[in-house]
Amino acid sequence: MKQLNPSIKLHVLIGALISAWIFLFAFFIRPFEHGRMDFKVWMTVSLGFSILAFVCYGFITFFQKIVYEQKLKWNIGLEVITLILFFVLYTIATYIFYRSSLVSGIYDFSTFLREIILNSVLILTPILILVRTYAIKLIPVKDDRITIKGENKLDILKIKQVDLICISNSQNYVEIFYLEHGELKSKLIRSSLKKLQSNFEFLLQIHRSHLINPTHFKSWKDSSTISLTQIELPVSKNYKEQVLAL
Repeated sequence: MKQLNPSIKLHVLIGALISAWIFLFAFFIRPFEHGRMDFKVWMTVSLGFSILAFVCYGFITFFQKIVYEQKLKWNIGLEVITLILFFVLYTIATYIFYRSSLVSGIYDFSTFLREIILNSVLILTPILILVRTYAIKLIPVKDDRITIKGENKLDILKIKQVDLICISNSQNYVEIFYLEHGELKSKLIRSSLKKLQSNFEFLLQIHRSHLINPTHFKSWKDSSTISLTQIELPVSKNYKEQVLAL
């Protein structure tokens, strides 16, 4: 798994579904009943195990979000660690509950691991992998297009932000340079550099007549000229420091 859907709401829903599934499975199948549990006790066991699954999954929901926001990536190793953390927490929580006065379970920890947790791992792991993989498909598709509008109704250009190279002043117009299928294109729109810089804060001013998309900066050609993708522009002294910081 190379992605993660970090949505708290979605994973809370997943935790609730897993919790409900555990309750139904435990209550009707009774996979680890050891003969001393009447209906009331087994109802308590089923509810307790399902609620603890929800709580433990809720914990890893916040854990994985913190890790994801720090690393800005996800991989199989992190996914395995997350699932192991869930089962470790679930084992500790359910064993404490099992041995409490509410259940008065007779298994020691090693027997509990073998008879209950091993069954739980075998049952839950495929389901967790399935629902977490499906959650990736629910990640909203980001629309990275920007719309540049001029004063005239027909002055409009919709392009991906990454394809915008620079914008240059041209009397009462601005000339927008952008890539289309790897080819350099340009379009005149009746507007001003100041207005466009205000609308698109990622643009960097390098000259009174030029704004650039910093992602297209390639190198310095000389002390007063920079090379962008398929185009070169002058840099004025007033803006040189911020270009040097790129």
